[in-house]
Amino acid sequence: MPDKPSVLFVCVHNAGRSQMAAAYLTHLAGDRIEVRSAGSAPADQVNPAVVAAMAEEGIDISAETPKILTAEAVQSSDVVITMGCGDACPYFPGKRYLDWQLDDPAGQGLDAVRPIRDEIRRRVEDLIGELKG
Repeated sequence: MPDKPSVLFVCVHNAGRSQMAAAYLTHLAGDRIEVRSAGSAPADQVNPAVVAAMAEEGIDISAETPKILTAEAVQSSDVVITMGCGDACPYFPGKRYLDWQLDDPAGQGLDAVRPIRDEIRRRVEDLIGELKG
């Protein structure tokens, strides 16, 4: 794996999961890991409850907009983490994929988003430990 691995978070419906995960990894790992967030189409705005839940952690994602998902983005990433994508994410043999089954925060209130946020943080912390190791 190169000195600076890249991680692509994919959430096709842009519900906020990939934005939360990408923001955590950027916040916790600094510039040692390249972070990307993608979906099926750019989101005009993230669920306000997702923005509020992340603000509680001191992370501002109100301006985060995922890029459109492309095969090139998947192929050029070291780790691809899918969230509720099914078969929508391109597959390349030999590439490392992780499927994070997480609840969909779209349209949910703050009380419903917090546990999703906390689970994402745990998984991101584990991933950072693994990539740094």
